[in-house]
Amino acid sequence: MLELGQKGPEFSLPGVDGQTYSLSGLLAENKAVAVIFSCNHCPYVRAWEGRMMDIQREYQDKGVVLAAINSNDAQKYPDDAFPKMQNHAQSEGFNFLYLYDESQEIARAYGGTHTPHVFLLDGNGVLRYRGAIDDNYDDPDAVTQTYLRDALDAVLAGNAPATTDTRAVGCTIKWK
Repeated sequence: MLELGQKGPEFSLPGVDGQTYSLSGLLAENKAVAVIFSCNHCPYVRAWEGRMMDIQREYQDKGVVLAAINSNDAQKYPDDAFPKMQNHAQSEGFNFLYLYDESQEIARAYGGTHTPHVFLLDGNGVLRYRGAIDDNYDDPDAVTQTYLRDALDAVLAGNAPATTDTRAVGCTIKWK
């Protein structure tokens, strides 16, 4: 798994919007990039999608981009195939990037284990936080620890996050 303080591995992946995105390109345009391993079918991801959109909406003008990456095996899990990703992103109105890692190379390079699994990189591409979005996937009103938001606020202020590593909660990535 990518260790705190290490640089995030480069990627170049197709997005559901028809464009290709690279980590270096995202870092050139933003102060922080939250790489979030994700998918279509996981109930944990679905429970957090609205909060992911809220975070993107609230932080985009501060130079933050969320890049959700689906690395699941679409042969065994057809709901996670690229065309279904496009449909899901459109029907849900995603305002964050949704990228496809068909080879699973990027999930392996980062050490992603679950959907969702966050890897927050600062403007230099250095890992500053990894783990869960917050402490309650099921009930947004019961959240007491906003891990990703807190880490974003710290990174944008030029500080180290108080919490740098939490347990990713969700479905496991479906490997080939």
